[in-house]
Amino acid sequence: MAARVQITIRPAGRDDVGANVRMLADDPLGSARERLEDPLPQSYFKAFDKLDRDPNTQLVVAQDGEGAVVGCLQLCILPGLSSQGASRGLIEDVRVASHCRSRGIGEAMLQWAVAEARAKGCKLVELLTHHTRVDAQRFYERLGFQRSHVGMTIRF
Repeated sequence: MAARVQITIRPAGRDDVGANVRMLADDPLGSARERLEDPLPQSYFKAFDKLDRDPNTQLVVAQDGEGAVVGCLQLCILPGLSSQGASRGLIEDVRVASHCRSRGIGEAMLQWAVAEARAKGCKLVELLTHHTRVDAQRFYERLGFQRSHVGMTIRF
């Protein structure tokens, strides 16, 4: 296992969009979805602006001691009627830069997200991961997440 890295988790800024997109594209699934062009397509910046204005969504990055962005995730707080009107936290787009994996960065980000959701009154936290991401599933289970749903999507 590589040496653990000290990180700071902070809100993502517009200047972080490129680093986030590179991490999102750094696997077979992401490379088919994302567009790594120079300059980046404006669609990414428009999406960032929407996320940044949404009080129920937090896009955060993990920054190492040298200032490099080495991880990201999105936490959405979803109000609901079920479970007696409980809100839930939804964690999405968890990524750690490939050269920084197995250093505790993902674990620190997930612990942050769970604590943040709890502090915002959520009664449960759930996350989505693609069925082919077997290593990610083992990682989430190690952190206490349990398989509980069958996810289904329609892509347009």
